[in-house]
Amino acid sequence: MRYFVTGEQHRKSLLNTLVLMFLGYIVLLWISNGLMFFHRMNLTPDSVVSYYLGSEEQFIPPRSYEGMLEVSHFHLFSMGILVVTLTHLMLMTEFSTRLKIWISSLTYLSAIADEAGGWLVRFVHPLFAWFKIAAFLLLEFSLAALLIVVIVALIRARIQLRQNIRA
Repeated sequence: MRYFVTGEQHRKSLLNTLVLMFLGYIVLLWISNGLMFFHRMNLTPDSVVSYYLGSEEQFIPPRSYEGMLEVSHFHLFSMGILVVTLTHLMLMTEFSTRLKIWISSLTYLSAIADEAGGWLVRFVHPLFAWFKIAAFLLLEFSLAALLIVVIVALIRARIQLRQNIRA
């Protein structure tokens, strides 16, 4: 992260390229996250309820406690690493502090809410399907905003680097 703090992103084209490649990889992760959600359910509460509580008509068994615990165990770790990495990169950009606080807060809260949403539908009440849908959408939008902010900052740095080389 010294890379951003010292302004090296303006001088180190290769490092800038590597971070942009990492962000491209995360864009693919973001897309696959959406595709997985829509493979299992859609943006209707009935589909979310069927996924978590099961459906006799569609021969879908309810999600088990153990299965959900395994998924949560992995997601809590991996989403935590993803969010801390992206927010850390974003914190070192030249965007406003207010924007950084809002995007960081929304991303952390939506990641936790998205994970909690399934548990709430399965073990508390089916009406939490609306919460699950909202949390998923907020997570996708906040991750997209993080990616855009960091990518824009890096592209600006590349442009500035090229202008400094020409001068």
